[in-house]
Amino acid sequence: MTTAFFRTLILYFILMIGLRLMGKRQIGELEPSELVLTLIISDLAAVPMQDFGIPLVNGVFPIVTLLCVSMLLSFFSLKSIRFRGLVCGYPTVIIRDGKVLQKNMARNRFTVDELLEQLRSQGYSDLTAVKYAILETSGQVSILPYTKDSPATPQVMNMTVQDDVTLPVLVINDGHIMAENLAASGRDAVWLDKQLKERRLTSPRQVFFMTVDETGAVTCVAKEAEA
Repeated sequence: MTTAFFRTLILYFILMIGLRLMGKRQIGELEPSELVLTLIISDLAAVPMQDFGIPLVNGVFPIVTLLCVSMLLSFFSLKSIRFRGLVCGYPTVIIRDGKVLQKNMARNRFTVDELLEQLRSQGYSDLTAVKYAILETSGQVSILPYTKDSPATPQVMNMTVQDDVTLPVLVINDGHIMAENLAASGRDAVWLDKQLKERRLTSPRQVFFMTVDETGAVTCVAKEAEA
């Protein structure tokens, strides 16, 4: 049991490090080469986890090799546009000026059902409202509607509005003070204690989360009492 425990831990952390090196993407956003790599290393890791007769190095070595290959592919993709296109492919226009480009859809084996699903998911039920639709290399469809069918914005309506978008900084996370965030926001422990006292809280451990933005607005949510 001890052997199985440590073998599983080692393989788990190797896989986590490898996926972390691939970047922060969801499964639906993976490039084809990344998806293939994910599937293969998952299978490679499962075998030595289950069969103790296989030396651990026989499972680790292929995984590390594939991760190195993936990093090399990423490196060359950054350096060469042609290589990037060979590995990842190119975006394809499948609707232009409201007209469906059937040959482009067939070339990418993209069906009408998939197209309509993508349009519906982004709030478009009428093809005539779409000026451009681009099939991205991740398989997602980017939609650019006609101006008349686009959501109204202050710029389109010639309105002048005040920019009130702020980025809240998390200073307490589940009872723990985020010291770096607190310092980055220009606040200190004295300010934090004052905020807690104003809310009749005696300790950061009573706070589920607290944020502060550029304007000084504070959002504080106390922890719920345990049943």
